[in-house]
Amino acid sequence: MIRIPKTVPPLQPEIILNRHLSPSAAFGWMRAGWKDMMKDPATSLIYGVAVFIVSLVVVATLFAFSLDYILFPALAGFMVIGPALAIGLYEKSRRLAEGKKTSLFNMVFVKPQSGGQILFIGVMLCLLMLLWMRAAVLIYALFFGLVPFPGLDHIAQMLVMTPEGISLLIVGSLVGGIFAAFSFSISVFSVPMLLNERTDALTAMGLSMAIVWNNLSVVLTWGAIIYALFLFCLVTGLLGLVIIFPLLGHATWHAYKELR
Repeated sequence: MIRIPKTVPPLQPEIILNRHLSPSAAFGWMRAGWKDMMKDPATSLIYGVAVFIVSLVVVATLFAFSLDYILFPALAGFMVIGPALAIGLYEKSRRLAEGKKTSLFNMVFVKPQSGGQILFIGVMLCLLMLLWMRAAVLIYALFFGLVPFPGLDHIAQMLVMTPEGISLLIVGSLVGGIFAAFSFSISVFSVPMLLNERTDALTAMGLSMAIVWNNLSVVLTWGAIIYALFLFCLVTGLLGLVIIFPLLGHATWHAYKELR
């Protein structure tokens, strides 16, 4: 009689979700991100310039095809796909932490540890952005019917001076907040996780949501910082993306490393 030895599965490392960080830790991530950006700053700034140029091309395309009525939803949708666009910045911070040489080539042609899994999240975030843009159009139609979009010159007056406009702002903000909260929670840590670890996209998204939920105070502070800096970019005609986008990308990497 041959005895088959029992195999004991290796113990899985305990996943600590709650790091008990204070909200002020988010500002520490900003400082760490700034330090990374200032090391070989040309690469980070070129990355930011590229994001700025792509953003201008998208905005110009919307106007060229008379799609300016979805400009604001599209700008909000930029925050949805932002974490996926910043993968090259995560790579630079990762290489700096490991003492490796950084270059623009390595930031553009990234080789994630999880391979093509990161494409899954990228596609999902793009679909979420398109879904939000469609929802925004439907919400507009719900309150204004078939009234044509008045143009950017008159939209502010239409929104704040009419009951329909005020209702649109309230409902649109609530629906947009739901989209933003969901996309933020599944992507803020999953994209750097797929870059740095061998895992699948669904696991990474689930862990990202769990990390957000268990560290709500510091993550909410981090989300508020991102929102405030994005508003600054809008005020500057998106020019602020040249500096703000690389800064947030590097800082997000440090947020992932401290919370993961």
